Amino acid sequence: MARTSKMARAGTVAMVAEAAADADVRSVGETEAVAAVETGAETVSVAANGETVLIPLNKLKKSPRNARKTPHSEAEIEAYAASIAAKGILQNLVVEPELDAEKKPTGFYLVTIGEGRRLAQLLRVKRKQIKKTEGIRCVIDTANDPFEISLDENVTRTAMHPADQFEAFRELAEHRGWGAEEIAARFGVTAHVVKQRLRLGAVSPRLMQVYRDGGLTLDQLRAFAITEDHARQEQVYENLSYNRDPSFIRRDIMKTHIPATDRRAIFIGAEVYTEAGGNIVRDLFTEDRGGFYEDAALLERLVIEKLEGIAAQVQEAEGWKWVSVHIDYPHAHGLPRTYPHPVKLSEEDEAACAVAQEEYDRLSSEYEGAEELPDDVDQRFGELEAEIERIDAKRHAYDPDEIARGGVFVVLSPDGEARIERGFIRPEDEKPEAEEASDGETVIDGVRVNGDGEIIEDGDDAAAHNADDEDAGDDGTPLSDLLVRELTTHRTLGLRVALGEQPDMALIAVTHALAAQSFHRGGDAHCLDIRTVSPPLGGHADGIEDTAAAKALADRHAGWAADMPRDVADLWGFITGLDHASVMALFAHCASQTVNAVKVPWERKPRALETADKLASALALDMTAHWTPTVRTYLGRVTKALILDAVREAVSGEAADRIASMKKQPMAEAAEQLLAGTGWLPPLMRTTPVAETESGPVEDIDTTEGSEGFPEAAE
Repeated sequence: MARTSKMARAGTVAMVAEAAADADVRSVGETEAVAAVETGAETVSVAANGETVLIPLNKLKKSPRNARKTPHSEAEIEAYAASIAAKGILQNLVVEPELDAEKKPTGFYLVTIGEGRRLAQLLRVKRKQIKKTEGIRCVIDTANDPFEISLDENVTRTAMHPADQFEAFRELAEHRGWGAEEIAARFGVTAHVVKQRLRLGAVSPRLMQVYRDGGLTLDQLRAFAITEDHARQEQVYENLSYNRDPSFIRRDIMKTHIPATDRRAIFIGAEVYTEAGGNIVRDLFTEDRGGFYEDAALLERLVIEKLEGIAAQVQEAEGWKWVSVHIDYPHAHGLPRTYPHPVKLSEEDEAACAVAQEEYDRLSSEYEGAEELPDDVDQRFGELEAEIERIDAKRHAYDPDEIARGGVFVVLSPDGEARIERGFIRPEDEKPEAEEASDGETVIDGVRVNGDGEIIEDGDDAAAHNADDEDAGDDGTPLSDLLVRELTTHRTLGLRVALGEQPDMALIAVTHALAAQSFHRGGDAHCLDIRTVSPPLGGHADGIEDTAAAKALADRHAGWAADMPRDVADLWGFITGLDHASVMALFAHCASQTVNAVKVPWERKPRALETADKLASALALDMTAHWTPTVRTYLGRVTKALILDAVREAVSGEAADRIASMKKQPMAEAAEQLLAGTGWLPPLMRTTPVAETESGPVEDIDTTEGSEGFPEAAE
């Protein structure tokens, strides 16, 4: 058996040797067999130094003498595997024979150079792309020190300049027609990385050369790559000053575009915009939050069209005389406004509301102690709440006459939703105010009308209004203007004396004067010469009308407006019929509408602003309930020094130091997270505590005794 085996092996070796004579590269098994024939030994010997051979993958091992100790990352191995799969191994591995303790070859080879390629091939074996015996082209090196040549391989090399890489990727895409996915597959990177390199390759050749020469950093080049418009890139580059921060470059390039976070983009959406022919520019290098809408005119046209559609639906459903569409709320419209009035429900609605409320109360009582409601019960609660809210909404409605004369503003809110404001009356749609005249007559637009509504013609029957004082008092003759003024002057003095002695009635009179101007268009319906001015705040702070505080104030105003009598002549009776707490609440609301503590550069009113500070202290105003520092409201609009001061004051100096090296935008975003929940406010918004006086702080002053909450009058 042994002799037969030896003969068979010798024949095989001979055939292999004959075949190998014609081959430039032999497999490791063939080479070793030839060597064995020549020496007549049974043991396998190794290939000669410098020879290129094919070695089975499963015969290759990692060399312990490789200078690279940090292992290859998964991404690197993936890239090698993809490249080898597409193009084969472009560079031979360098190996040395593995020797045992007796310095004899083990049949395995240690990879001195090319460990990443070996690992990539093992990955391909795992994926069943090749067999574990796949021949790997290797160069035998037994002359050089493995440690030194592995170090040399990784040190003595010149990497391709990134600019060359970017342009080469773009050439593959343009000249060979390869898409990002195909290029990614051939180079073992993600499609996103390929898209980034393609975008960088599309930068203006002029700027690319500046980058090659060291005049631009990679981050700055990435900022320019947000657009493929070479003219725009070069224009921004030429206008650069000392501030070359990438965020500044990016913002300057995109200043004519609209970010996807803008309310207009949110309102329309990317799908509708692109279907209309718009293009969205994406920043492949930073978190762009949806990109930038390139065609601002198209986007605004789509916004107006959508708002007009909503306005048409409101007008058709509710019957308003006019609707007006605006992207921004027209703060300067100057139009008076009406509000819904209480109306009586129909018998059917009253009955339906009672039934729904009864079932709601029954279910609430039945499941009062339940930790979790059954799905059907929870669904029923929702249905009942919706039904009750639907019917309750009918308890207040606009007067049909007001709808026939009034209109609606449909605008875009800061959160990207349609905002509908109803009940505005244009001057030409105002009802003519009737003027009182003598003998039950009224004057409407200069025309005298009697009690029956008949027009009175001017003639001899008109009274002589310029009669002398001595004729005053005769039948049909009015008092002279001079006498009327004198008498009413004395009466005014008497009213002043009496009103000053009755604080309760003074409160009602002032409340009446304020309410008449706040809720009615009859500005002359009060006898106190108090004029309220309520300047709109929307023109000073964008989006303030959609804050939680503004909505709370608007709801409070609408609630009072719904309770107001329709005719201002009935307002006095309405207020005198309120209890004291309600009068105080109405008075406080009307007074609050007139507060103006806005500081603008063209106004000089230091005393008014000082008083506003004192008012804030007396009210113990806590602005943390209404405002928080964010990138949009504060941090993105101040210097880096002020951002760091805020973090240092609210959090710690250590936290400020951690973000001190950041660029402006990342610093502002990081500061927003750090300041969240700290209650930090800019000095301008802080409230100074009330200083204690000899009589104690304001909150210690007793206002519960005396006449209905007023201090007793001094005797």
